[in-house]
Amino acid sequence: MDARLALRAVDIATDVHCPQAQQDCLEGFTEGLVPGPAEQLRAAAMDPAAARRFLAGRAALRRFAGDVLGLPASQLQPSYSCPQCGSGPGLSHGRPGFLHRGRPAPLLLSMARTGNWVLLAAVSPPGRGEGLGVDAEDPGRFGFEGFDAVALTPSERLTLAGLHGGALLRERARLWSRKEAWLKMTGDGLRVDPRTVAALEEPGVRDLPSTATGLPASLVAAVALARPAGSAPRAAVEAQAQRATGGALPRRQCQQHRWRSG
Repeated sequence: MDARLALRAVDIATDVHCPQAQQDCLEGFTEGLVPGPAEQLRAAAMDPAAARRFLAGRAALRRFAGDVLGLPASQLQPSYSCPQCGSGPGLSHGRPGFLHRGRPAPLLLSMARTGNWVLLAAVSPPGRGEGLGVDAEDPGRFGFEGFDAVALTPSERLTLAGLHGGALLRERARLWSRKEAWLKMTGDGLRVDPRTVAALEEPGVRDLPSTATGLPASLVAAVALARPAGSAPRAAVEAQAQRATGGALPRRQCQQHRWRSG
């Protein structure tokens, strides 16, 4: 594993205190960190419980970035980037990043949420063209009918043959966490059909044991650290998958389940 990679697991239900009132949450739980305007606007559209979890995770991310950089977290300004929407303090979604004194902080960041757990990953200093993605999943979420057909490649479905019960759910979660980590690293996200991502073959993707992350052993996690330009052109891969399946890929089917983070 790359020696530059830093990982941190945070239980936002216990490690980050947040009062019940949402306004108190904005003023108190962040320990002196004021959410950015875009973060506050996004939180305001959520129910209070979801807003508390969202802001707690963002505060944990900023403290983590400050620790990696050796800077006070209060000096970092959130600055997210999205391939479709651009980048800067006005965004509250996409690839996480921070500004320090108006300049991009020299680190790569990724964040994953599952339940009350947040998994944070950072690489500093980043290499030229590098990308970073991390994901964590609860295997208990992978029992719904049809997952294999809309999320896995044919070879991945073969690896599940003979598995049942908890072993089946855990392997599904492992495959999915590797796909999510890769797609976060490339910046594609779920605009790309997951059946075109070979979770066990993409370069730079690694499973993360709980001893490395600090997450409960019941969860699974993966990280991707690589140069996206070295991967096969996504359009060509999708075209091949469409030929194999005889039609258009159902891009939206997995997105109705929770597969998002940040």
